[in-house]
Amino acid sequence: MYSRAETAKIRKDFWTAFGQYMKPVPNADGLKVNWQNYKTGVRQIFFRMKAERGFASIGIELNHKDEEMQELVFGQFQEFKRLLEAEQQEEWDWELHAFDESGNVVSRIQTVLNKVNVMDKNDWPAIISFLKPRIIALDAFWSNIKPAFEDL
Repeated sequence: MYSRAETAKIRKDFWTAFGQYMKPVPNADGLKVNWQNYKTGVRQIFFRMKAERGFASIGIELNHKDEEMQELVFGQFQEFKRLLEAEQQEEWDWELHAFDESGNVVSRIQTVLNKVNVMDKNDWPAIISFLKPRIIALDAFWSNIKPAFEDL
């Protein structure tokens, strides 16, 4: 078992390593970006990357407090589903009105890599290899569709 401090340090080290690995990669518009803390520029729309014990995931999270508004935005994303799948070259899971770790209602569009553990440095290459192409493709997708969401 790891202490809370050890766990926090290992997670921080992973995200620092990921950030260093991604640092030379520009976004779809050729600009410098903080990949591990990606900002969509639209309120209540987040790109979430997780590296946990047992899985890694990447996705889009909608956390508008008004569930009807959240559903409307989710529906807008569904209109771009083919574009997302073409950019990612895979299908993602779509989940309307789920609960996050804090018990808040969120909607997610994501993909998960199971059987990896951020606490095991031997798994870091697999986690990074999973996250890197997907966050780059997600950025390219967002670059194309963001104008449709800017007036929310």
